[in-house]
Amino acid sequence: MTGFGVSAARGYPDTQLVSYREMVDSCSMVSEALGGAALELGTDPIPCIADGDTGYGNAMNCKRTVQGYGRAGMAGIMIEDQVSPKRCGHVAGKSVISFEEAVMRVKAACDARDEYEALNGEGTGPLILARTDSLVTDGFEDAIQRCLAFREVGCDMTFLEA
Repeated sequence: MTGFGVSAARGYPDTQLVSYREMVDSCSMVSEALGGAALELGTDPIPCIADGDTGYGNAMNCKRTVQGYGRAGMAGIMIEDQVSPKRCGHVAGKSVISFEEAVMRVKAACDARDEYEALNGEGTGPLILARTDSLVTDGFEDAIQRCLAFREVGCDMTFLEA
């Protein structure tokens, strides 16, 4: 579920003008629609990865975002290392947080996933897709180092934004 699409449907650019609550509500609607489609088709649930932007604040906010998206039925969440408010990943003018803060943000997301699974069962928490936008701002080596560090703190997948 794309943050760009959710923003555009509300008449906004993808600059984090859409709130955490609006995104969770959209997650719930998409999850319900996918669940209904799976039921009609007689298939297993259809998983969805949702855009969690920057986690909507500091590490604590990021944990809340991961847990909220999990409760809304998302199978995964993408958390990125841009400053807040962020910009669409495909436009100029992006800025990223420091390496250390980015790793802390991703670790908080992974901790939230683990806490969710401790309450709801192993394998129930959303997968963590950690995205870096540092290729444009800090170069290829920094972007690779961020992806490696994100894996070290427990993310399930990385995404190096072009």
